[in-house]
Formats: sequence, C-alpha cells, structure tokens
Amino acid sequence: MKPVREITAEIAGFSTPQEIENCIYKEDGRKGVTDALDRQKRRIEKEQVLLDKYEEMRRFERELEPGCSYIAGVDEAGRGPIAGEVVAAAVILPAGFLLPGLDDSKKLSAKKREAFREIIMREAHVGIGIADAGEIDALNIYEASRLAMQRAVESLTVGPDHLLVDAMTIDAGVEETSIIKGDANSVSIAAASVIAKTTRDRMMAEYDMLYPGYHFLSNKGYGTKEHLAGLEKLGATPIHRRTFEPVKSLVLKH
Repeated sequence: MKPVREITAEIAGFSTPQEIENCIYKEDGRKGVTDALDRQKRRIEKEQVLLDKYEEMRRFERELEPGCSYIAGVDEAGRGPIAGEVVAAAVILPAGFLLPGLDDSKKLSAKKREAFREIIMREAHVGIGIADAGEIDALNIYEASRLAMQRAVESLTVGPDHLLVDAMTIDAGVEETSIIKGDANSVSIAAASVIAKTTRDRMMAEYDMLYPGYHFLSNKGYGTKEHLAGLEKLGATPIHRRTFEPVKSLVLKH
C-alpha cells in the first residue's frame, strides 16, 4: 500500500472533478487520504468558480472581438481623496489572456493587486494617465478624471479599436462603451482598475516620505482622522486639493 504522503502528492496534481470522482484512492479509508481528496475537490471547485466568473466578465470583450483586435479597458483611481493625483489606466489584454480571480481592484487584497499588476504589465499593452491636484482644482474632479483617462489612452503604444470605460464616456477619439460598475463586469476594465490603483498607491507611498506627518502611506490621501490632524498642524502641501473640504476651509483660514 502506498504511503499517505505519496498519495497526497498525486492527488494534488488532479485538476478536474472527474479525476477526483474516478480516483482509486476513494476506497482508501485512511484519514490523510480522505482529507487530501476533500481538500483537492474544494480547490478545484473554487478554481472553477473563478474561471466561470472570468468568462462571464469577458462577455463585453467577446461581443466586440469579431471586429476589434485591440479592446482597451479604461478606469481611474483617486476621485475621493483630498490629496494626490487622479490616476487612470488603459489596458489592452492579449488574445487568450487568462487571469482567474481578476476583479475590481477594491475587492482584491494589496498583495493580490500587486501580483496581478506584475502579470498585466508584463503581458498586456498598458497606458497610464495622470491629472494632478492643480488640474483637479481647475477643472473639477469629474473633468480631471476624464482628462486622465484620455491621457491613458493616448499613452498606449498600440491604437485601440474600441474602449470599454467604467461608468463614463471620455471622448478620446475612439469608439467607446460605458459600462456601469465596469471594473466588476469587464476583465479589461478590471485590469485597468488594478493598474490605476496600484500606480496611485505607489505614488502616495512616495508622498508619505516626501511629506511626513500626513500618513499618506496608510490613508492614500483620503481624509482620515490622522490625515486631518496632520493637515491642521502642518497646513496644506502642494498635492492637496484646495477646492476639496476641509482643505479649502483650512487654506482660507490661514
């Protein structure tokens, strides 16, 4: 009889429910073998759920693919903070790209976002666009977000045939489709969401070192208690949005 350790290693290589179902080790009553089968079955079922969701999130891309070779997902990060840029990304995923678990960046852990970022940056065409605090104050956050998105599309090294944009239109000179909650319903927009979010988070980490006392590393520019305390004590920095409260009132007070 094979040792449990050898059988467990063999079971770990199973990749389909059929392999579990037809496995000769199902008759092995040892707890270690039974646990290994149950564990692998759950793993396969979880992976299948992620694959099914990924395919569902490809429905917009599939509809366009017969006539479009380069479909770019476009999304932004940083509308809500009171400090820092709004950052947008445009991502064209290659044919056959598969990344189960890809989702709206807000639903992913920081570790998972960074892991996905590495894959997307390596395999996809990526463009990044930024609108700074001065442009946000001059234009308003909605128009600044559109500007950042336009810049992201313009920075792509491959011209897209069609844009899939998260919940807005950006008039970038390319046919586009606006998708409500696009980062949760399109793999291309989800990929752009990951790139935009991780890019902005890295920028805020740099600002945390440049402007100590505001806790930008942890709050990413949002108006947390610690951030507001730093703002009251130290005043506004060049990256603070002066048309956003409470920055606006603080600047007027001083």
